[in-house]
Amino acid sequence: MKRIAVKIGSNVLTRKDGTLDITRMSALVDQVADLHRQGMEIVLISSGAVASGRSEIKAGKKLDPVSARQLYSAVGQAKLINRYYELFREHGMTCGQVLTTKENFGSRTHYLNQKHCMEVMLENKVIPIVNENDTISVTELMFTDNDELSGLIATMMGMDALVILSNIDVSYVIIIVFANVNFFRELYLLYS
Repeated sequence: MKRIAVKIGSNVLTRKDGTLDITRMSALVDQVADLHRQGMEIVLISSGAVASGRSEIKAGKKLDPVSARQLYSAVGQAKLINRYYELFREHGMTCGQVLTTKENFGSRTHYLNQKHCMEVMLENKVIPIVNENDTISVTELMFTDNDELSGLIATMMGMDALVILSNIDVSYVIIIVFANVNFFRELYLLYS
């Protein structure tokens, strides 16, 4: 069985106005669902909570950056995971949320608990959707970005490949960080 970690950047998931691009999310979920049906184990590392929350509410007063991030992520994470849940449900599949912090990788107990949680999810055909818990992560304890988080998750879970989906200047970029040689054909099919 093959394992893939797929990191989806905020700019891939959201429109220019910050709202979730449901059409793009649906297309990505369709492709992940196809791989899942083929017996592959997929872990999604998904950005987008802060952007999604920012588009949903307007703060009543000017917030400092930490408070704004906490507020928008609290609202946006609920909106984001709910959308993923509904999209996977259309395929008869279940996904689950795993929120983490940088501190969880510094404590052996937290690290092993987090790994165990995702192993149990995969064993039970549940697709883990991982994101940083921005509601409690403050500047000095945050990941540099979800690319860093995705690398840690891919290593922890013994992934065969890590695929980073991002966009730069409107061009979509697919970065395959590491992959089993026999895996490239299947990845190409996923994103072609």
